[in-house]
Amino acid sequence: MLGKLRDRLQLYLVTDDQEDLYQRTEAAIRGGVTCVQLRMKKASSRQFLETGKRFKELCQKYQIPLVINDRADVALLAQADMLHIGQNDLSIQEARQIVGLDMPIGVSVHSVEEAVQAKQDGASYLGVGSMFPTSSKDDATIVSIKTLSSIREAVSLPIVLIGGINQKTLPALAPYIPDGVAIISGILSAPCPKSMASYFKKELEKLV
Repeated sequence: MLGKLRDRLQLYLVTDDQEDLYQRTEAAIRGGVTCVQLRMKKASSRQFLETGKRFKELCQKYQIPLVINDRADVALLAQADMLHIGQNDLSIQEARQIVGLDMPIGVSVHSVEEAVQAKQDGASYLGVGSMFPTSSKDDATIVSIKTLSSIREAVSLPIVLIGGINQKTLPALAPYIPDGVAIISGILSAPCPKSMASYFKKELEKLV
């Protein structure tokens, strides 16, 4: 299961609030994105659910997982493949009461202590970051390379790195061979999301 999950996490697209999000996401998937996290911080519950169902159909079309950010109820009702939660969201135990025992749950962590706790609570994978300053999250906590290395030593779960990852910053992560990288604007704000996704996919495959 972990091997399969690691493959799915390799090029992890996180959505933003662009008006043509669906079209740009589909282009990114065609370029090689291996999973999509739908993140809608400002949406109503109904809008999030309707968009979630639409994106579920899109991801099914290309046979990649849909991850729902934060909302266990939306993940369940949209029949998403995975749920991702942060430190201030529902606990894994609470989320499990909604989505059941089978849905993989990822957890955002910023320290060794949070990573160890997430593993003990039953996390399926970890989202570690922000690795670099990012415009996508104003209050992002920067995670040092030293902390990343300590997390890798302490926890055997798959790790997805997030935060400010783009063409310039990706090479700095190469020595740490992440299981996956999560990218938002680096792909979705590119003139051609398909080409940019293809570029990142090829660069990540060099690290394996």
